[in-house]
Amino acid sequence: MADTDFIDVEVAFALPDRQWVKRFRVRAGCAVGEAIEMSGIAVQLGGVLVTDHNVGVFSRPVTLATVLNDGDRVEIYRPLTRDPKDTRRLRAGKQKKK
Repeated sequence: MADTDFIDVEVAFALPDRQWVKRFRVRAGCAVGEAIEMSGIAVQLGGVLVTDHNVGVFSRPVTLATVLNDGDRVEIYRPLTRDPKDTRRLRAGKQKKK
């Protein structure tokens, strides 16, 4: 097999106090879901639920079927702890009081 049959990717998952990143080579044409499975990160983290709604490549939402390119960084997103709209409202309310 030629070297061009493989690409370099990394899979990442982060918590507020720790992050996991695994870099490795996959066959060209590999999908996001396959790369996550091959990385072992979801299993290592106790079965993090990975769906089309919590993955991306370089901060851009994608599906598990998205085909990767050489150098892509697959990101698994954790659930939000607070609604961004509520956070903005709280911040704006504090600014008004000052």
